Amino acid sequence: MTTESSRWFKSSYSGNGGQCIEVAANLAASRGIVPVRDSKVPGGPALSTSTDAFASFVAGVKAGDFGVF
Repeated sequence: MTTESSRWFKSSYSGNGGQCIEVAANLAASRGIVPVRDSKVPGGPALSTSTDAFASFVAGVKAGDFGVF
């Protein structure tokens, strides 16, 4: 059993507009999950998704599948 803590980071492309998320990608290899949270609420809830689902989401963002934000 691993007791590794989440190490949160946000993209270097994030500005200070308050619309950022943070991920704890360090848990992908050891637990097979990628926790995601709102950067404005670091003590708030986090959504954990499988590494496969997160990889599909990132690929979709890169491909422009979700429109322009």
